[in-house]
Amino acid sequence: MGGSRAQKNKPHKTRFSSKSSRNLHKENKEKRPLINGSRNNQIPIAQKARTARLNHNKNAFIAVSSRSNVKTAKAMLVEQINTSVSSFGSGMDIEYTNSGEVLIENHLCHRHKLRLTVIETNYGDLEGCLMAAKVADAIAFVTAATSEKDHLIDTDGKLCLSMLRAQGLPTVFGLIQDLVDVPIKKRSDIKKASSSIFGGELPEGSKIFFADRAEDLEQVLRFLSNHRFMNPQWRSTRPYVYAQKVEFEPMVQESECGTLLLSGYVRGRALSVNQLVHLTGVGDYQVKQIDILEDPSPFRRDHKGMNEAPMDSEKVDTLHPDPAFQEPLIVENVPDPLAGEQTWPTEEELAKAEEKQKKFKKRLLPKGTSEYQAAWIVDENNDDEDYGEERADDKMEDMDSLMPGAEEEDGVLSEDQNARCEDLVLDEEASTSGESDNQSEMMVEEGLTAESMQAELERLKAAHAADAEFPDEIDTPMDVPARQRFMKYRGLKSLRTSAWDAKESLPQEYSRVFSFENFTRTQKTVFTRAAEVDAGQFKGSVCLGAYVKVHISGISAISAMKLLKNYTQVPVIACGLLQHESKMSVLHFSIKKHESFSEPIRSKDPLIFHAGFRIFKTRPIFSTDDINMDKHKLERFLQPGRFSVASVFAPICFPPIPLVVFKDVGIGELALAASGSLKSVDPDRIILKKIVLSGYPLRVQKQRAVVRFMFHNPEDVRWFKPLELWTKYGRRGRIKEPVGTHGAMKCIFDGVLQQRDAVCVSLYKRVYPKWPELTS
Repeated sequence: MGGSRAQKNKPHKTRFSSKSSRNLHKENKEKRPLINGSRNNQIPIAQKARTARLNHNKNAFIAVSSRSNVKTAKAMLVEQINTSVSSFGSGMDIEYTNSGEVLIENHLCHRHKLRLTVIETNYGDLEGCLMAAKVADAIAFVTAATSEKDHLIDTDGKLCLSMLRAQGLPTVFGLIQDLVDVPIKKRSDIKKASSSIFGGELPEGSKIFFADRAEDLEQVLRFLSNHRFMNPQWRSTRPYVYAQKVEFEPMVQESECGTLLLSGYVRGRALSVNQLVHLTGVGDYQVKQIDILEDPSPFRRDHKGMNEAPMDSEKVDTLHPDPAFQEPLIVENVPDPLAGEQTWPTEEELAKAEEKQKKFKKRLLPKGTSEYQAAWIVDENNDDEDYGEERADDKMEDMDSLMPGAEEEDGVLSEDQNARCEDLVLDEEASTSGESDNQSEMMVEEGLTAESMQAELERLKAAHAADAEFPDEIDTPMDVPARQRFMKYRGLKSLRTSAWDAKESLPQEYSRVFSFENFTRTQKTVFTRAAEVDAGQFKGSVCLGAYVKVHISGISAISAMKLLKNYTQVPVIACGLLQHESKMSVLHFSIKKHESFSEPIRSKDPLIFHAGFRIFKTRPIFSTDDINMDKHKLERFLQPGRFSVASVFAPICFPPIPLVVFKDVGIGELALAASGSLKSVDPDRIILKKIVLSGYPLRVQKQRAVVRFMFHNPEDVRWFKPLELWTKYGRRGRIKEPVGTHGAMKCIFDGVLQQRDAVCVSLYKRVYPKWPELTS
């Protein structure tokens, strides 16, 4: 039990006792390949992580004030990089065209272990700023020092900030210029005021720097070197390559198409040669091959010739797609023209029908009647319990199930349908009326001419014009029968609970789209497969941070020339698509109108969608975002101040995907119209257009009333007789019978109707988005 009583402290937890042991540990650490599925070019995993984190920083300079100067800020930062002196040196690598024109500048700073590709944007160019932000690791918002908030970030700057927030911001910081122009005595106050105002507009935690002195810009470089960059979630779920060099090789046999060669670093996650790629603004394509190249701008001590045109990077390895695993380029489904045809019943179905026929009870039939003839004889005295229950249910459900267009071939409803709708739970005594009432009401209607009826209708409409409670109300045409004009509409007893078959009477475009049995389960499977590609479980994949040359075949010469012409100003992005993301379906975006856009946006208006890396023109339809409902009401306009759902035909995307919407307001002039995010992919989402036909009481007698101006002929009254009526003041009722020859009708309600009330009926039809003319 003895021993020393000296205090024993807990040892310090550390894996290494010194820097030398830590470096030794790195040198002895097991090496892993950069190229999954290949044994060449094996480098330590730590070097791969450092390459992905440090070597590929792309910074976008965006002006948020008309007084700021992006060119000056960029030039001063580049000058600070070039003048930074250390034992490693600094400099700039430049890529040239064959004619010697400068294309992409990669600025190297060995002192901070940093390389910058600076993307310069123009003030007020919203689409250009959005494209730069799609690939930027950090965004510098540039403004000029001032004590006035409106001058620090003007209206266009706030609009740009709002747009970029909707897309998702990476790491951001502020640069404040022109502090040297402020008097010395006021610099301290102006500096504090500018930092406070500017910091309040940027996301929480953003750094603010001044950009007038070399010491200030040195802080910016130190921040970029040490800061852990934040990557938007939507961008980290897919691999992408920001092209630093673009080439085009036309095909020998066919000059209209060729192969596009994009050189750049793999970002986001691992890129597979077997997956499809999407060229932003162009379309989806298959990969012909991927060349793994040496890094053209490495960090090494013997770095020389920084201002000379570099030699072409040496090829390390070449990956070719495996036909067994390569994703096919499928855009539309090819429908089977015989898929909807009725086939001859099978023997099993015939046996079941025969067995069911034998269960029918025997009836007294004339002698010599065959079984086939007996099947067509209806027993009028059949009071079977099932039939009785069916009749009882039909009393309350026919108004839900019957639709005006359900029997378009016959043109009228059957007598049985009309009879079953007579038994509503209302006061039956109020439904009886004398013959004298009918005659007097017919005389009133017969005395009106078409002009007097129209004038009376306009007078009544004007009295209700101030009431915005009925936005779906429309006028019944007088020259076309309502049963023809509204043939495709039907009545619903309840928009929430009434049944509507999602597969009923679909348009031809729906045969060209794809749907999922369980979208959530499919999404989980797709992302699991992408994670396996990252882990190197599939051959032909390139790890994050590798410098590659991607060969994309099938590019038209016109599209390639546009990319070659503009890629120095607009980033060219090749995004790797996940499984199924080239196939067309019906996408639903949660969308909100931007507060700066004052013009109305109608359903099916042409809009430009920026959904992640995709850009496409479309004509969406807007609908309500109702919870716990399988049917949603169409909105004719995108309402400001609240979210709606925009439904479009587009290639499948897996959330999260941000959405930024532009609208063409002039010749080539785009305005920010709305923003949102992807909600779901579901062709079975039912969107219903609602219309309200209204009429006005002519004569009221307690629960009975004669209503006119809803229809203009008695045939329409009989056609719409099964539908339920409702009034502005909450009454419910039904149509009893037509009165006269001008469309007046006798109605019964569940309470006393007021003379000033308006009688309405709701009709619905399903609507669909418009098929896009061009998708990219």
